[in-house]
This record gives sequence, C-alpha cells and structure tokens, in this order.
Amino acid sequence: MAMRVHICAVGRLRSGPERDLLDDYLSRFDKTGRALGLGPVKVHEVEDRKGGGMGAEAKLLEGVLPKGAVICTMDERGKVMSSPEFAQTLARRRDNGASDLAFVIGGADGIDPSLRGQADFSISFGQMVWPHMLVRVMLSEQLYRAASILSGSPYHRA
Repeated sequence: MAMRVHICAVGRLRSGPERDLLDDYLSRFDKTGRALGLGPVKVHEVEDRKGGGMGAEAKLLEGVLPKGAVICTMDERGKVMSSPEFAQTLARRRDNGASDLAFVIGGADGIDPSLRGQADFSISFGQMVWPHMLVRVMLSEQLYRAASILSGSPYHRA
C-alpha cells in the first residue's frame, strides 16, 4: 500500500523560480517514489486573509490535514537529520502502515503551539530561519532525494 505525502503550507506559491523547482522535484519524487509505495504528493495551500496570525493559520492548516495522517511539522526546534535518516524515517512510516504523511509548513511567525503539539514528529533544516517558500523547495528536494536513496539511485552521494 502506498503512503500518500502532503505538504500543507501557509501562503500561495505563485509562478516563478521557486514554483518551477517545487514542481520539478515533486514530479521526480512521484516517478521515483511510485515503485517504493511513496506518493503521490499533494500540496495544500492555505491563506489567512483576515490577519489572524498563527492561531488562524493553525485552524486553516488543520482543515487541510488528511484524517488520521502522520503529522510532521517543519520547525526550527525539530530534529536535524541527514538525508539517509530522512529516507529511513519515510520508509519506517510507510512500513508501519501510515496511509498519509503530512508535512506542515507555517507562515512567517511559524506554527502555532496548538498545532505543533499534534505533531507525531518534527524536523528542522537547521537553526537558520528559511522563507516558507524556500522550505517547500528544500522539502521537495529532500523527498526526491529520499526516494532516490531508497531506490538505490546514484542521485545521492554520501
């Protein structure tokens, strides 16, 4: 059984270089991951038009999380892991029967503590703060890299 992957993010990624990179890596992940029981990836974008801050963003994000999904928040307080560790984390969640894995990317102020508290795990791309649009691109590249590692492709060089 395949584990579907969801990127649940605050903000709309308009056309441009970040969108092109995101689409490219997600398309590569879908192709490589299919044989591994990973994917497809669906991107869910939410926008808080009323300026309600993190609390309002958390409610919107909760609204797009698939029921019963394993939740991973992208958070500077999360675990920093190597690409092979990330690949093994995906494989372990898939092998444990997760049907949906949702990565949550907050807005400019991060992820509301109420939503952070619901996470099954949390990962960080380091202590630096990254724009949420770039985090999407970095996550999509790491998803593709993870699928490449799991498939034995030479894309990842340790």
